[in-house]
Amino acid sequence: MAVGSVDLIAVAFGLFNVLRLASYFPQIVAVARDQNGATAISFSCWSIWIGANTSTAFYAWVNLGDVTLATVSAFSAACCAAVLLLAAYRRTATRAHQSVASQHRYPISRFRSRSS
Repeated sequence: MAVGSVDLIAVAFGLFNVLRLASYFPQIVAVARDQNGATAISFSCWSIWIGANTSTAFYAWVNLGDVTLATVSAFSAACCAAVLLLAAYRRTATRAHQSVASQHRYPISRFRSRSS
């Protein structure tokens, strides 16, 4: 493989990892603003991404001695964890809010006249 193609691969790798890391921010903001319990977030999918990024970070650090790849992967795992934890919080908060709201609803029978 020519040196030029190796450089191109490195640039593409770097560019797409920067884009990947930047893409977490809008996802985190969207989950934070979601008022419906972040139901569009797949817990299993984000959990797998946490595991994949964490294992890549450890592999890069321990087996390859590549601190840069390990750091990028660890940051990516942290961002995935932020999305997952925020979604879990939103779901819990939404369920709690719905539960409180349903407890405060009065049955129609309470409003009927007692004289009838």
